[in-house]
Amino acid sequence: MVEQIFKLTRDDKKAVEKVIFDENVHYLHMVFNKNEGLPEHLSNSNVYMTVVRGMLSIGLNDQDIHEYEAGTLLKIPFQTKMNVNNLHDETLELIVVKAPAPNNWE
Repeated sequence: MVEQIFKLTRDDKKAVEKVIFDENVHYLHMVFNKNEGLPEHLSNSNVYMTVVRGMLSIGLNDQDIHEYEAGTLLKIPFQTKMNVNNLHDETLELIVVKAPAPNNWE
């Protein structure tokens, strides 16, 4: 078999899965319920964030929080301050791709 196969969690419980974490790309799958999210941090690469379901509430640098619905893809530059949350009742599901892969493999 040439291809590698990866499975994503299909659940509503909080999850931050490192699906592919190699020297080329970091591919993460995240699930957050209401009032869950990530600690504020700086992006360690270019970040491509796809909202699969729910509503993403995100503050970038010193901007006000913006909200993005399912079907939205955000491109967030390297070294951007990020505050990622779910402020809504519906479960938030994200696919996050970091490219190029960060050197420190956090």
